[in-house]
Amino acid sequence: MERHVERHLEILTAIEEGTPLTQRALAERLGVALGLANLYLKRLAGKGFIKVREFPTKPYAGKRLRYVLTPKGATEKARLTYEYMGHSLQLFRRTRGNLREALEPLTQNGMKRIALWGTGEAAELAYLTLKEFGLEPVGIFAGDGGGHFLGLAVRPVSELPVADVDGIVVATFEKPDRHLAELVRLGIPSHKLLTLRRLAAPASNGEGAGGRAPRKV
Repeated sequence: MERHVERHLEILTAIEEGTPLTQRALAERLGVALGLANLYLKRLAGKGFIKVREFPTKPYAGKRLRYVLTPKGATEKARLTYEYMGHSLQLFRRTRGNLREALEPLTQNGMKRIALWGTGEAAELAYLTLKEFGLEPVGIFAGDGGGHFLGLAVRPVSELPVADVDGIVVATFEKPDRHLAELVRLGIPSHKLLTLRRLAAPASNGEGAGGRAPRKV
């Protein structure tokens, strides 16, 4: 599912909740610039999915706008939700299968010390796949660390280079290239990195700083 379609679904969902929603609040919710949020709203209104109403009464002083989902918009939201669920299920199945394929030769060679980089949905899926192989992550690493993920303490990424691990699952559904580059810069051998999706483009010699290309899941 393309990113703009996901945002359309997010906007329709937010409007359906019925809480008065400013463009600024919506932009913050989506994590986009105010102008882009305005563009999305105009596009949805132009298609007849939402209506814009003014309500100048207290406690909302001044001219304020309220966005209302139309029957056509409700139908579109249901369609996008169904499409998103199908896309997510397909993504999860493919990722799980690919990760299993990458982990199998490692476990056959007796390599069992696997760490997880990341704490999102991709990391949850990677964790469940590790459990299928009878493995427990030796550590969860993300950012500056802190907090817990699936009951395990999250450690800072700076500790990864000295961690005694056989492999590191870079758990993200996004393109992993920049994350891999950051980890390699920290001194982590590229052959220890396992990704959930293919890299945008392999290096010209097929090798990273560690002498071998990251395993592309």
